[in-house]
Amino acid sequence: MTEETPGFEEKPDVPSGATPEDAEPKPAPPSAAAEGAAAPAGDTNQTAGLVAQLDQVRTALGERTADLQRLQAEYQNYRRRVERDRIAVKEIAIANLLTELLPVLDDIGRARDHDELVGGFKSVAESLETVAAKMGLQQFGKEGEPFDPTIHEALMHSYAPDVTETTCVAILQPGYRFGERTIRPARVAVAEPQPGAQPAKGDEAETAAAADDKESGGPDEG
Repeated sequence: MTEETPGFEEKPDVPSGATPEDAEPKPAPPSAAAEGAAAPAGDTNQTAGLVAQLDQVRTALGERTADLQRLQAEYQNYRRRVERDRIAVKEIAIANLLTELLPVLDDIGRARDHDELVGGFKSVAESLETVAAKMGLQQFGKEGEPFDPTIHEALMHSYAPDVTETTCVAILQPGYRFGERTIRPARVAVAEPQPGAQPAKGDEAETAAAADDKESGGPDEG
């Protein structure tokens, strides 16, 4: 029989060269089931964070896109405004130049009326008129046309029995326009119908016919 020595406890066998800590029992590693149970919570938090970041990026992209569209619209408006101003300045410059040439054109017109436009002077004058016309200068004002205070300037006034409205009976100085701009109104002599003038024969016949119809109660019906 084997006798146990009092005061000594049996210890598990420890391989040679091992430390005492190796002999102590170690906790078992977490099982795969426990790891699987903890993983879904972490993935959900990570997904929520990514969604929040994506929403922020989309919001910032929308704001930058709106800013870009606004800047593009402002630039287009600026370009149109600059082009409009450039055209207006050009038209004003040409109109000012043509205005300075009007006295010369008046002299040419008077010389033509007196048959003095001959020789080299005639060639130069016609060349100047051609250039002015190419630049857009237009002459207006004719005898017999109705008087229009927006384009005519009346310098003389009279009465005439052969007019039915205020009429330009003489062009004292032609008018000129450049595009829609009137550079100088036509200076004219106007004539108005004589006060109490009798209507023309045709008008008298129409008046008499109308009076007859009124007295007879109107024209005969079929």
